[in-house]
Amino acid sequence: ERSGEANLQAELQMFRAQWMFELAPGMSSSGLEPLPCRASSRGPGVKSVDARGKQEIAKEEKAKELFLKAVEEEQNGALYEAIKFYRLAMQLVPDIEFKITYTRSPDGDGVGKRCVEDNKEDDKMADLLSDFQQQLTLQESSVKLCQPEVDVSQTHISVLPMEVLMYIFRWVVSSDLDLRSLEQLSLVCRGFYICARDPEIWHQVCLKIWGRSCNKLVPYATWREMFLERPRVRFDGVYISKTKYIRQGEQSLDGFYRAWHQVEYYRYLRFFPDGQVMMLTTPEDPPSIVPRLRTKNTRTDAILLGHYRLSQETDNQTKVFAVIMKKKEEKPIDYHKYRYFRRVPAQETDHSFHVGLQLCSSGRQRFNKLVWIHHSCHITYKSTGETAVTTFDIDKMYTPLFFARVKSFTAFSEKPL
Repeated sequence: ERSGEANLQAELQMFRAQWMFELAPGMSSSGLEPLPCRASSRGPGVKSVDARGKQEIAKEEKAKELFLKAVEEEQNGALYEAIKFYRLAMQLVPDIEFKITYTRSPDGDGVGKRCVEDNKEDDKMADLLSDFQQQLTLQESSVKLCQPEVDVSQTHISVLPMEVLMYIFRWVVSSDLDLRSLEQLSLVCRGFYICARDPEIWHQVCLKIWGRSCNKLVPYATWREMFLERPRVRFDGVYISKTKYIRQGEQSLDGFYRAWHQVEYYRYLRFFPDGQVMMLTTPEDPPSIVPRLRTKNTRTDAILLGHYRLSQETDNQTKVFAVIMKKKEEKPIDYHKYRYFRRVPAQETDHSFHVGLQLCSSGRQRFNKLVWIHHSCHITYKSTGETAVTTFDIDKMYTPLFFARVKSFTAFSEKPL
């Protein structure tokens, strides 16, 4: 009887100690150590408690092992096996997910090593150009800039001199400044990568875009960095805006109702590297209009042609100013029409439109948004030389223009860079 009472007292003291520990989680485990020592002198009940504690620890370790195995199976794509191991782990310890301390990477044994290796590789390849140039200089002089991957019977491009290769690269860029194709060409091999990073190509590109204002490279490290970071208009597509408004119509004959019309039209703006710009306002949608804007020699009657320039203001905002006018077409004079009466000649005038836009970036794309800041019409009378200016208010009718890339604009090269 005394041994049974001793076991009961030991279990009671262990329960009290566990209960106090749960009530005060910040309490250190050292405060619980004397309890088993006092109970140990009363009987063998402590041994059974220690055995159960070891069983709990072993059960938790088994659950951790099953849980980590489930994580590994899930990342390998074996979802059915992963669910099975998750279920077994939670049957042993329901809250095992919160007791896991990842002593190894949950992505698997080799993933952490691969991440470290990738980081080292990124640091090593931070400047691929210098690395590739160093590799080529360390090779034998007989080795060419690029080598065929497999043996071919035809003449390989690697036998061409460097000057010819660079001329081909200038044709790739072309007079349309297709730098996207140049970047894709640089992915072929190390030799092409070096050719595509030629500073002279990027310098000429910057000169065609900014003119004399890009003589100094500072604050950019390379001409390529200037092209990527400095604000500029884009040439491989069209800036498009869509405007909608409601207009009141005429009243019906019986006066019963008055019609309302929804008016919808588009504005298209196409820039060229030589400083010319095209503008078109039409109700036709982009699929039917954009193909006509590929060249400046379009036959669309309502199109406006002109020149533009980039301006860097003191507020560090890039603005685009353009002067556009309708294409001049000489109409033949019909002498027979005015044969029997004297014609009063109409006063000849020249119409031009002055446009001001602010260049912005929107979302992930850069320099893809143009916001209206000015629009005016200038009418010049040739007989007197006077000019009448009408300035339009920039309201909600002037919606921003967003850039849309058109692949067909750079599909062909007419002239090299």
